[in-house]
Amino acid sequence: MLLRNTRARHAASDRSGQARQQRGGDTMTTHTYASIASIATLAAFTVIGPVCAGGDKVAFPENHEAGVLFTTVDRPDNKQFREVYTSAATLEAAKNGEPLPDGTVITMLQYAAKLDAQGNPEKDANGRFIKGNLIGYAVMEKRTGWGSEYPDNVRNGEWEYQSFKADKTANSAANLNACFTCHKPLDKQDYVFLYDRMKAAAK
Repeated sequence: MLLRNTRARHAASDRSGQARQQRGGDTMTTHTYASIASIATLAAFTVIGPVCAGGDKVAFPENHEAGVLFTTVDRPDNKQFREVYTSAATLEAAKNGEPLPDGTVITMLQYAAKLDAQGNPEKDANGRFIKGNLIGYAVMEKRTGWGSEYPDNVRNGEWEYQSFKADKTANSAANLNACFTCHKPLDKQDYVFLYDRMKAAAK
């Protein structure tokens, strides 16, 4: 609509003084296109850029094993076994039905499940998957003030997400946008899928 109205105004001006307007009109049109392109580029970086760059705020949680291994998860869909760690303070907040505290880090270790000759996950005496090689880490971290740069339809409170490879380096191929989309509906439980398991694990 902005581009259409601009062209209409130029056409009207051309009819009232074509020789003078032609030279100025070309210049104005050039500036108009440049301005629209600049606005579009800025909008793209405002909406999309932060979602991709926000993960850089999250450092690899070297001391995650000093926390609490509060649950494990078998994933038949991708044949993974997962271990999830967080702090005792975070579990206590969940137990009390409170938002998780500033500084909360939730670390999920992703392992390939051990497979049988047919390619199916092997199970232990309790019917659970047996973990094989470490594939990587998925981390979500909450800090006061984080997330303010995101539009409301993207923001997950004060959480940021990051994915790390098995060697603890950031996984640049990870789609962090998907993390925001997946967790977005969980605002009533502080955007955390395992909130109820945290409650159950608190002592």
